[in-house]
Amino acid sequence: MIGQSRLRGDGVLRGLLRLLGMLAALSVGMAAAEAHPHVWITSTSELMYAPDGSITGVRHAWTFDDMFSTYALQGIESKKKGVYTHEELAPLAQTNVESLKEFGFFSFAKADGKKQKFEEPVDYFLEYQGGLLVLHFTLPLKTPVRPKVLALEVFDPTFFVDFKLAEKDPVRLVGAPEACKFEFQRPNDGAASAQALGEQNFTDGGNGNFGAMFANKITVTCP
Repeated sequence: MIGQSRLRGDGVLRGLLRLLGMLAALSVGMAAAEAHPHVWITSTSELMYAPDGSITGVRHAWTFDDMFSTYALQGIESKKKGVYTHEELAPLAQTNVESLKEFGFFSFAKADGKKQKFEEPVDYFLEYQGGLLVLHFTLPLKTPVRPKVLALEVFDPTFFVDFKLAEKDPVRLVGAPEACKFEFQRPNDGAASAQALGEQNFTDGGNGNFGAMFANKITVTCP
C-alpha cells in the first residue's frame, strides 16, 4: 500500500496510480528542495478555435514512460496479448481524467494576463502504442476568449511528474485565424530559472511551485 503522504508530491503519485486503477508500493518522503520526478510524460497540445476566432479549449496527448505504463497495465485483461483496445482501457481512461482534476490537469492558462478556468474534460480515451500508454483528452475553457496573447503552461508544481514537449510537432493551432502565431519553450531552452517562481507563476504557494521552473510554455499571439 502507498505510504501516508507528507507532501503534495505523494498526493500526485497516489492520484496517478488511482487514476490508472492500480496499487503500487511506492511512497515519497522528501523536502521540496529535494524534489525530483518519478513519472515522465511526453506531451503534445492542440489549441482549439471556434469559427469566430475565439479559443475554446486545449486537447492534450500525454505519453507515459515505459515503467509507469507497465505498472498501469498490470491486471488489465485483453483479448490479444500485448494489444489493448480503447474499449478495454476505457475504465482506466475515466478514472484517469477524474483523478487528474485534483491537480488541475497540470494545465494553466492565461488570456491577456488573466487566469482562465477549464471545464471537465471531454473526448478522453487511452491508447496503447509501442508499449506505452497515451492519454488523449480535451479541456474546454469555461468561457471562450479572444485574447491577443494566450499563454499555456504544462507542468506539475511539485515536479513529481516531469513533462516534456514532444520533439516533433508538439503544438498545433486548430481552426485559429490565419494571422495567429505561436511559439513554445521547453525548460532546457533557457526558460527555466528562479524567475519562474516570481510574478509570472501560474500557481500560488511557496515550495509547491518548485516545478514551475520546469514548465513547458506555449504562447499564441493574435492581432
